[in-house]
Amino acid sequence: MREVLHARLSQWGHDVRTADSGAAARAYVDALDPEVVISDVVLPDLNGVELLHTLKVDRPDRVVLLITAYGSIGTAVDAMRRGAADFLTKPLDYNALRERLAEVMRDRDARARAAAAAAAPAAPTAPEGAAPEPERLGPLVGASASQRALWELVRRVADSDATALIIGESGTGKELVARTIHDLSARSKGPFVPVNAAAIPEGLTDSLLLGHMKGAFTGATDTGVGMFQLAHGGTLFLDEITEMPIALQAKLLRVLEDGVVRPVGSTRELRFDVRVIAATNRDPMVAVEERHLRQDLLFRLDVLRVTIDPLRKRREDIPVLARHFIALSNQRHGATVTGLSDDALTALAAHDFPGNVREMRNLIERAVVFAREGLISARHLPFGEPEPQRSPPPTGIVLPEGVTSAEAERILIMETLRRTGNNKAEAARRLGIDVKTLRNKLKIFGS
Repeated sequence: MREVLHARLSQWGHDVRTADSGAAARAYVDALDPEVVISDVVLPDLNGVELLHTLKVDRPDRVVLLITAYGSIGTAVDAMRRGAADFLTKPLDYNALRERLAEVMRDRDARARAAAAAAAPAAPTAPEGAAPEPERLGPLVGASASQRALWELVRRVADSDATALIIGESGTGKELVARTIHDLSARSKGPFVPVNAAAIPEGLTDSLLLGHMKGAFTGATDTGVGMFQLAHGGTLFLDEITEMPIALQAKLLRVLEDGVVRPVGSTRELRFDVRVIAATNRDPMVAVEERHLRQDLLFRLDVLRVTIDPLRKRREDIPVLARHFIALSNQRHGATVTGLSDDALTALAAHDFPGNVREMRNLIERAVVFAREGLISARHLPFGEPEPQRSPPPTGIVLPEGVTSAEAERILIMETLRRTGNNKAEAARRLGIDVKTLRNKLKIFGS
């Protein structure tokens, strides 16, 4: 399995080292300081969760993905509590792993850009009468009036500590907006804990929400910390809130109203200090009508609302986003693409982008990989300039110019024979002559 992972990860462009034990892994980590560690839970010399703890001590931002065929509720909760970015089961879904690693790289790039923007000197004041045209707020990029209005709203929401609801189609960047709100808020030094409400494993709901005590259920070998305790002093981001099981929504509402959690198996209540931001790609009222979302929970979350326009409604952002993604893709793939040709920009501007900014990022990355240098043209885009259509090959027999009638007869007979697999009876039938005449012709041709 290590060999397969090494081959696949290398193929995806990652620099990979493999280790056959926890001790060997620690040595590699000390020497190379990797950004991501993928480890089995069952190791020959120690438990993978123990290894996780040691790997996160010196570098809390290191991403650790744990893999096991022996998963249990207790192990999964313990791994998440200790900082595991994900808990994967065998047999591995390699497509999901590749996308997870791509998310890790995108998050790393976004943090680096945000840090650089925060450290950069203030831009000079625009001359009087000149309208400044900002192109980013932290990791958020754009130049349209819609995007600038969003930035102003994000700043105002960041100044508050009330719960907020972000609404936008898939791919519009809801988590990025939530992170920006957190980074601009007074809670920026606290944790930002994202939870995909649609992906909470069945059976782990109470434990992940509230935490649990040692021995509270089978497999609970240690005390576990719930999501509210993990986010204490910071922000809890609940993505796809309308996909959260209705039963869990009721418990979430109770926690939000009371401001306390009672871990599973405990008689004590614990207070927390958490700002909650939720997000959905559905219309909230429609979700309530279709019973995907409790109305009382909607009212509790929808204190401050942030709506993100789809990319098709802010096409002025397309050139700015294209430059941004070209720069990122150049860095990732070692390319030297300089920009977009006019026909490529026209093709992008005419596209509706059902997948929004996420789709555009993937399209630009694909185009950079194909172009490698210079300008991206429409032919590098899947919906751009169509490939020139080739004329279908002729179905008849083509005679060269200036051929004599005798030579034409020979070409016609020999090509017909070839097409019939040298079946003289079938060739004679197609030529409209009898087989004896065909044989006589072939004798004349010397065939």
